[in-house]
Amino acid sequence: MKILVVDDDKEIVELLSIYIQNEGYEVEKAYNGKEALTKIKTIKNIDLMVLDVMMPNMDGNQVLKEVRKELQLPILMLSAKTTDIDKIKGLVTGADDYVAKPFNPLEVMARIKSLLRRSNYTTNMEEPNKLEVGPLLIEKESHEVRTINGEFIQLTALEFGILYLLASHPNRVFSADEIFERVWQQESLVSAKTVMVHVSHLRDKIEEATGGEKVIQTVWGVGYKIGER
Repeated sequence: MKILVVDDDKEIVELLSIYIQNEGYEVEKAYNGKEALTKIKTIKNIDLMVLDVMMPNMDGNQVLKEVRKELQLPILMLSAKTTDIDKIKGLVTGADDYVAKPFNPLEVMARIKSLLRRSNYTTNMEEPNKLEVGPLLIEKESHEVRTINGEFIQLTALEFGILYLLASHPNRVFSADEIFERVWQQESLVSAKTVMVHVSHLRDKIEEATGGEKVIQTVWGVGYKIGER
Protein backbone atom coordinates (compact mmCIF):
# COMPACT_ATOMS: atom_id res chain seq x y z
CA MET A 1 0.00 0.00 0.00
CA LYS A 2 1.11 3.55 -0.76
CA ILE A 3 0.78 6.51 1.63
CA LEU A 4 1.30 10.17 0.75
CA VAL A 5 2.67 12.33 3.59
CA VAL A 6 2.18 16.09 3.17
CA ASP A 7 3.73 18.63 5.56
CA ASP A 8 5.85 21.74 5.11
CA ASP A 9 8.00 20.57 8.06
CA LYS A 10 10.51 18.20 6.46
CA GLU A 11 11.48 16.71 9.82
CA ILE A 12 7.89 15.59 10.41
CA VAL A 13 7.69 14.12 6.91
CA GLU A 14 10.91 12.18 7.45
CA LEU A 15 9.86 10.99 10.92
CA LEU A 16 6.51 9.69 9.74
CA SER A 17 8.10 8.16 6.65
CA ILE A 18 10.39 6.04 8.83
CA TYR A 19 7.50 4.72 10.90
CA ILE A 20 5.31 4.09 7.84
CA GLN A 21 8.07 2.26 5.97
CA ASN A 22 8.87 0.17 9.04
CA GLU A 23 5.29 -1.14 8.82
CA GLY A 24 5.87 -2.24 5.24
CA TYR A 25 4.07 0.58 3.40
CA GLU A 26 5.42 2.66 0.52
CA VAL A 27 5.78 6.40 1.12
CA GLU A 28 5.39 9.38 -1.19
CA LYS A 29 6.34 12.83 0.14
CA ALA A 30 5.14 16.36 -0.52
CA TYR A 31 6.12 19.57 1.26
CA ASN A 32 3.33 21.93 0.21
CA GLY A 33 -0.23 21.86 -1.04
CA LYS A 34 0.48 22.28 -4.73
CA GLU A 35 3.06 19.51 -4.69
CA ALA A 36 0.55 17.26 -2.94
CA LEU A 37 -2.06 17.84 -5.66
CA THR A 38 0.51 17.12 -8.35
CA LYS A 39 1.44 13.83 -6.64
CA ILE A 40 -2.23 12.86 -6.36
CA LYS A 41 -2.74 13.45 -10.08
CA THR A 42 0.43 11.75 -11.31
CA ILE A 43 0.96 8.82 -8.94
CA LYS A 44 -1.43 5.90 -9.25
CA ASN A 45 -2.91 3.90 -6.40
CA ILE A 46 -2.31 6.15 -3.40
CA ASP A 47 -4.20 4.40 -0.61
CA LEU A 48 -4.14 7.09 2.09
CA MET A 49 -2.95 10.65 2.64
CA VAL A 50 -1.55 12.18 5.82
CA LEU A 51 -2.13 15.92 5.42
CA ASP A 52 -0.97 18.86 7.52
CA VAL A 53 -3.48 21.70 7.94
CA MET A 54 -1.15 24.66 8.53
CA MET A 55 0.88 25.10 5.35
CA PRO A 56 1.79 28.31 3.47
CA ASN A 57 0.05 29.39 0.24
CA MET A 58 -2.37 26.45 0.08
CA ASP A 59 -3.37 25.02 3.44
CA GLY A 60 -4.51 21.48 4.15
CA ASN A 61 -8.22 22.26 4.06
CA GLN A 62 -7.85 23.72 0.55
CA VAL A 63 -5.94 20.63 -0.57
CA LEU A 64 -8.62 18.45 0.98
CA LYS A 65 -11.41 20.17 -0.94
CA GLU A 66 -9.56 19.73 -4.23
CA VAL A 67 -8.79 16.06 -3.58
CA ARG A 68 -12.41 15.33 -2.64
CA LYS A 69 -13.57 16.56 -6.04
CA GLU A 70 -11.91 13.51 -7.60
CA LEU A 71 -11.04 10.90 -4.98
CA GLN A 72 -12.46 9.31 -1.85
CA LEU A 73 -9.22 7.91 -0.39
CA PRO A 74 -8.88 8.03 3.43
CA ILE A 75 -7.31 11.28 4.68
CA LEU A 76 -5.76 11.82 8.12
CA MET A 77 -5.29 15.48 9.07
CA LEU A 78 -2.42 16.81 11.22
CA SER A 79 -2.61 20.19 12.91
CA ALA A 80 -1.32 22.27 15.81
CA LYS A 81 -4.91 23.54 16.15
CA THR A 82 -6.65 21.56 18.85
CA THR A 83 -10.04 23.18 19.50
CA ASP A 84 -13.24 21.31 18.69
CA ILE A 85 -14.12 23.97 16.10
CA ASP A 86 -10.91 23.31 14.21
CA LYS A 87 -11.46 19.56 14.32
CA ILE A 88 -15.03 19.89 13.13
CA LYS A 89 -13.95 22.16 10.26
CA GLY A 90 -11.49 19.52 9.06
CA LEU A 91 -14.03 16.71 9.36
CA VAL A 92 -16.78 18.66 7.61
CA THR A 93 -14.41 19.49 4.76
CA GLY A 94 -14.02 15.77 4.17
CA ALA A 95 -11.22 14.43 6.41
CA ASP A 96 -11.64 10.95 7.85
CA ASP A 97 -9.68 11.50 11.04
CA TYR A 98 -7.64 14.13 12.87
CA VAL A 99 -4.49 14.10 15.04
CA ALA A 100 -3.29 17.16 16.93
CA LYS A 101 0.36 18.21 17.07
CA PRO A 102 2.57 17.48 18.90
CA PHE A 103 1.76 13.83 18.35
CA ASN A 104 3.17 10.42 19.15
CA PRO A 105 4.15 8.73 15.86
CA LEU A 106 2.76 5.47 17.22
CA GLU A 107 -0.66 7.12 17.56
CA VAL A 108 -0.46 8.35 13.97
CA MET A 109 0.40 4.83 12.82
CA ALA A 110 -2.54 3.41 14.78
CA ARG A 111 -4.88 5.88 13.06
CA ILE A 112 -3.39 5.08 9.64
CA LYS A 113 -3.87 1.34 10.17
CA SER A 114 -7.42 1.88 11.37
CA LEU A 115 -8.33 3.96 8.30
CA LEU A 116 -6.77 1.41 5.96
CA ARG A 117 -8.65 -1.41 7.69
CA ARG A 118 -11.83 0.63 7.47
CA SER A 119 -11.36 1.21 3.75
CA ASN A 120 -10.58 -2.46 3.13
CA TYR A 121 -13.43 -3.60 5.41
CA THR A 122 -16.01 -1.54 3.54
CA THR A 123 -14.76 -2.91 0.23
CA ASN A 124 -14.85 -6.54 1.37
CA MET A 125 -17.89 -6.75 3.65
CA GLU A 126 -20.04 -9.79 2.93
CA GLU A 127 -23.11 -7.65 2.40
CA PRO A 128 -25.18 -6.83 -0.69
CA ASN A 129 -23.17 -4.96 -3.28
CA LYS A 130 -26.09 -2.69 -4.20
CA LEU A 131 -28.68 -1.16 -1.90
CA GLU A 132 -31.62 1.11 -2.66
CA VAL A 133 -32.72 3.23 0.28
CA GLY A 134 -35.42 5.78 -0.39
CA PRO A 135 -33.95 8.20 -2.92
CA LEU A 136 -30.46 6.68 -2.76
CA LEU A 137 -28.64 4.00 -4.72
CA ILE A 138 -25.59 2.65 -2.85
CA GLU A 139 -22.84 0.54 -4.45
CA LYS A 140 -20.40 -1.12 -2.05
CA GLU A 141 -17.58 -2.09 -4.43
CA SER A 142 -17.22 1.32 -6.04
CA HIS A 143 -18.11 3.26 -2.87
CA GLU A 144 -20.55 5.25 -4.97
CA VAL A 145 -23.79 6.81 -3.80
CA ARG A 146 -26.23 8.32 -6.28
CA THR A 147 -29.74 9.64 -6.15
CA ILE A 148 -32.47 7.90 -8.14
CA ASN A 149 -32.11 10.83 -10.55
CA GLY A 150 -28.47 9.92 -11.16
CA GLU A 151 -26.77 12.65 -9.14
CA PHE A 152 -23.51 11.47 -7.58
CA ILE A 153 -23.00 12.24 -3.86
CA GLN A 154 -19.35 12.55 -2.84
CA LEU A 155 -18.71 10.89 0.53
CA THR A 156 -15.61 10.23 2.57
CA ALA A 157 -14.73 6.63 3.42
CA LEU A 158 -16.14 7.04 6.92
CA GLU A 159 -19.34 8.71 5.71
CA PHE A 160 -19.86 5.86 3.27
CA GLY A 161 -19.21 3.36 6.04
CA ILE A 162 -21.85 4.94 8.27
CA LEU A 163 -24.40 5.11 5.47
CA TYR A 164 -23.78 1.52 4.38
CA LEU A 165 -23.95 0.23 7.95
CA LEU A 166 -27.32 1.86 8.58
CA ALA A 167 -28.73 1.10 5.12
CA SER A 168 -27.81 -2.58 5.30
CA HIS A 169 -29.65 -2.94 8.63
CA PRO A 170 -32.97 -1.13 8.07
CA ASN A 171 -34.86 -0.11 11.21
CA ARG A 172 -32.03 -1.19 13.48
CA VAL A 173 -30.87 1.58 15.81
CA PHE A 174 -27.10 1.90 16.21
CA SER A 175 -25.68 3.86 19.12
CA ALA A 176 -22.78 6.26 18.53
CA ASP A 177 -20.49 3.79 20.30
CA GLU A 178 -21.58 0.94 18.01
CA ILE A 179 -21.11 3.07 14.90
CA PHE A 180 -17.67 4.16 16.05
CA GLU A 181 -16.53 0.63 16.83
CA ARG A 182 -17.89 -0.88 13.59
CA VAL A 183 -16.97 1.91 11.16
CA TRP A 184 -13.77 3.25 12.71
CA GLN A 185 -12.87 -0.25 13.94
CA GLN A 186 -11.54 1.13 17.20
CA GLU A 187 -12.77 0.79 20.74
CA SER A 188 -15.08 3.64 21.63
CA LEU A 189 -13.42 6.36 23.71
CA VAL A 190 -14.76 9.84 22.97
CA SER A 191 -16.78 8.72 19.98
CA ALA A 192 -20.14 10.44 20.42
CA LYS A 193 -19.11 13.88 19.17
CA THR A 194 -17.00 12.42 16.37
CA VAL A 195 -19.89 10.29 15.12
CA MET A 196 -22.31 13.21 15.48
CA VAL A 197 -20.13 15.41 13.24
CA HIS A 198 -19.89 12.75 10.53
CA VAL A 199 -23.60 11.93 10.64
CA SER A 200 -24.47 15.62 10.48
CA HIS A 201 -22.29 16.18 7.44
CA LEU A 202 -23.61 13.00 5.80
CA ARG A 203 -27.17 14.22 6.30
CA ASP A 204 -26.31 17.61 4.81
CA LYS A 205 -24.93 15.98 1.66
CA ILE A 206 -27.93 13.69 1.27
CA GLU A 207 -30.46 16.45 1.86
CA GLU A 208 -28.72 18.80 -0.57
CA ALA A 209 -28.72 16.15 -3.30
CA THR A 210 -32.28 14.92 -2.72
CA GLY A 211 -34.12 18.15 -2.07
CA GLY A 212 -34.38 17.72 1.68
CA GLU A 213 -35.05 13.99 2.11
CA LYS A 214 -34.56 12.90 5.76
CA VAL A 215 -32.95 9.50 5.19
CA ILE A 216 -31.08 9.10 8.50
CA GLN A 217 -33.27 9.29 11.59
CA THR A 218 -32.18 10.15 15.13
CA VAL A 219 -33.67 8.09 17.94
CA TRP A 220 -33.07 10.47 20.82
CA GLY A 221 -31.05 9.02 23.65
CA VAL A 222 -30.35 5.85 21.67
CA GLY A 223 -28.69 6.45 18.30
CA TYR A 224 -29.35 6.50 14.55
CA LYS A 225 -31.22 4.40 12.03
CA ILE A 226 -32.53 4.26 8.48
CA GLY A 227 -36.13 3.09 8.33
CA GLU A 228 -37.61 0.82 5.69
CA ARG A 229 -39.52 2.58 2.93
